[in-house]
Amino acid sequence: MKKFLFIALIFLISSCKEEAKIPKPPTFLRIELPQHNYERYNDDCQYSFLIPTFYKVKPVINNGNKTCHKDIDLGQLNGSLHLSYIKMEEPLSTYVNYVNDKIDEHKIKATAINDKRILRHDAKVYCTFFALEGNVASPFQFYLTDSSNHFVSGVVYFNSTPNYDSLKPTLDYLQVDLDEFIQTFEWK
Repeated sequence: MKKFLFIALIFLISSCKEEAKIPKPPTFLRIELPQHNYERYNDDCQYSFLIPTFYKVKPVINNGNKTCHKDIDLGQLNGSLHLSYIKMEEPLSTYVNYVNDKIDEHKIKATAINDKRILRHDAKVYCTFFALEGNVASPFQFYLTDSSNHFVSGVVYFNSTPNYDSLKPTLDYLQVDLDEFIQTFEWK
């Protein structure tokens, strides 16, 4: 009987042994993005700019009329850039404060809000660009103005749940396109 208990105990102990776990190596998201090739977008509105050839500009229709607001489909980046054009009737501070209030709404989720000013005096293009870090709905926002007549605000949205770490390669790629957009933006 003791021999039987001893064999049963050894069998029980050997069958409870866990299998060694092997850690998986880290993986990284690989995104194949096209080269940055640009073309000038120009229509009846008060501005023009360069955009990548694979982006599609869609005019916004309001009450059956074409407006100077634009929705730019970012193609395989799976997002859009919404541009709103305003012929200024109020002081510039009214429009700037509105954009700043919209950016403040993201403070709950943003881990950082970085801004930079781009001043192109020769073209009368003055821009403030905001890059929002963290799991925010809109990682890039900006406005462009000539400071007296025209005001354009831009907001980027992606068609996915905001996950900053996963979107980072796409954000870096888009940042190059937005820089080109701002540097080539012109008033008519």
